[in-house]
Amino acid sequence: MFAQVMANLAAVGLASKRIALFHFRVLGCAAVVAAALSGCSPTTIRLVGSDPADPKAQVSGVGNRSTVAPYTRLRPAAPSPWREQNDRAAPAPKSGQ
Repeated sequence: MFAQVMANLAAVGLASKRIALFHFRVLGCAAVVAAALSGCSPTTIRLVGSDPADPKAQVSGVGNRSTVAPYTRLRPAAPSPWREQNDRAAPAPKSGQ
């Protein structure tokens, strides 16, 4: 029984080493292919117009607008009678009935 267990462990250990070696080879091949293909990348093209990194390049002016310009401060107010407010906001009654 002991010999059988040891034989199984030896077989599994050999298989795991083969699998690890296979993965290492695949990863190494992928790295070599990636390095070889990086030399095939296209060259950069020149920009049309002026270079944006040039500090002397002409650019359009920058405007400044306040983001809170229409703000008006609303102070707390005392409540007013609601019936008068409703009467002011209600549509005019129809004439002719």
